[in-house]
Amino acid sequence: MTAITQLLKARASGQPEADHELLGAVYQQLHQLAAAAMRQERAGHTLTPTALVHEAYLRFSQEAGFEPQNRSEFFLLVARRMRQVLVDMARERLAQKRGGGLWLRTDFDAQKLDAEQPLAHSNIDGPNIDTLALEQALLELEQLDGRKAQVVELRFFAGLEMQEIADLLSISRKTAQRDWDMARSFLFVCLSNKD
Repeated sequence: MTAITQLLKARASGQPEADHELLGAVYQQLHQLAAAAMRQERAGHTLTPTALVHEAYLRFSQEAGFEPQNRSEFFLLVARRMRQVLVDMARERLAQKRGGGLWLRTDFDAQKLDAEQPLAHSNIDGPNIDTLALEQALLELEQLDGRKAQVVELRFFAGLEMQEIADLLSISRKTAQRDWDMARSFLFVCLSNKD
């Protein structure tokens, strides 16, 4: 039994110091996972890897009901919480972009608009990927094949290598790679159809 598994069991049994010890034991690895997840996000993102770790761990620690029994379940759960934090931030950003519920009335001056150069359709934030579209595609994939969705979470959001994913999911590296390849194809089709 690994130290992380022992701390998870102590935490589940209600030992108050176990949560703090668990965070100390996994913090560096969680920070690396968060940094990998943030590299996939748009440039200029306001969230830092440290903030992502803290928010994801806070969500994990406040959850009632499911308690991970081992290291694999723990990292799967934390990768999912990181994904949720990033999706929530993307939704918030989209809401703010659309006025955030505060609309101001303005007069439309067609002559002034005609005089200006046409606006190019571009996203000034320059995201690498649309987090909300990816979330929707992942939910669809999860309905079809839960393990492939887990592979995507661990690869994309947690930044793990194939061998690490295989070890966490107790599958062979070849199976993890095949799941990743199939999931990428599925997500590519889903995301291409959203354009």
